[in-house]
Amino acid sequence: MNLPSHGANPHYLYEKIGLAMPKNIIDFSANINPLGPPGILKEHWNSFYEQMQVYPDPEGRILKRQIAENEKISEQEVLLGNGAAELLALVGRMLAGKKVLLIQPTFSEYEKICRANGCEIHYYIMNDLNWQLDLEKITEIIKHVDAVFLCNPNNPTGIYYKKEALLVLLKACVKHNCYFILDEAFYDFVPFYENMIPEQKNYPFLIIVRSMTKMFSIPGIRLGYMVANASVIKKMAELQPHWSLNSIALKTGELLLEEKAFVAETIQYVEKEKQVLVPFYAKMGFTITNSQSNFYLLKDPLYDKQHDFLHFLLKEGIVARHTYNYPGLDGRWLRFAIKNRQENERLQGVMTKWMKTQR
Repeated sequence: MNLPSHGANPHYLYEKIGLAMPKNIIDFSANINPLGPPGILKEHWNSFYEQMQVYPDPEGRILKRQIAENEKISEQEVLLGNGAAELLALVGRMLAGKKVLLIQPTFSEYEKICRANGCEIHYYIMNDLNWQLDLEKITEIIKHVDAVFLCNPNNPTGIYYKKEALLVLLKACVKHNCYFILDEAFYDFVPFYENMIPEQKNYPFLIIVRSMTKMFSIPGIRLGYMVANASVIKKMAELQPHWSLNSIALKTGELLLEEKAFVAETIQYVEKEKQVLVPFYAKMGFTITNSQSNFYLLKDPLYDKQHDFLHFLLKEGIVARHTYNYPGLDGRWLRFAIKNRQENERLQGVMTKWMKTQR
């Protein structure tokens, strides 16, 4: 189906499907923090005005130094980007013409970027009964490719893969000179996340990409960073446009890196909402993924494709993320972000209405 390839901007989805958009909608397709941006940004917003009159630091040294100090690495191992999307695009340029493995289902942008750079695409598709990584099969494929992409926690399932499994894949990548691109856009939502950055020193083919958009609810301010071997960072920096980040984004990042209490509050809030939603879905008869992030996949098990379910939700003003462009999902699931309590209650009401009309 020719539907939008990303969540958010719901008017495009309504246009493609041919439905009139209700006046009041709730967008569950965008996986951003339900608490909104931290208050510190509002407190400093007027001071950002002055930043518009000066050119930004093209290297973002202050923010880069903060990240390096937090992660106990050198500044030469950090690259800032106009969102994780720009950094992934740089990876695609570096891999132009190479063979890449995509562990599916996963973020659709990887394939788009790789195809734009003439890469040969290989898939490993997870079984949707357990969403587990078959390490033996994946390591066998790694022998024949130049790079592997893995999103952890996975988008769209929300499943989190432990460091023990990732190290198995990393060792195979080192053995076969294969880059391991680890997209951690949602790492800071995982309650017991195991930091992979320290492993970068032991595994020179490891490239970690992180977004600050999701946790801090700032999709309008594009900001992300990459951690990799200094030689890889140097190569990426040469491909990056000058002044890639604006001054406001840099100042925003400098403030947000110190917001550790906000991150802890968010994790607690999301987990509390899960404790309400998961039992509700079980009682209603829905199937959901065991997500460790701020989103999850859901389906009505009476239907293979969720097309009618998606249409029903949209008419009710509930915007879910379709999965037609995820290999391995093909429209059999819908993705939902965890929102605030009032919005989640509205979702529960619509879900109950759906079940009453179908059973």
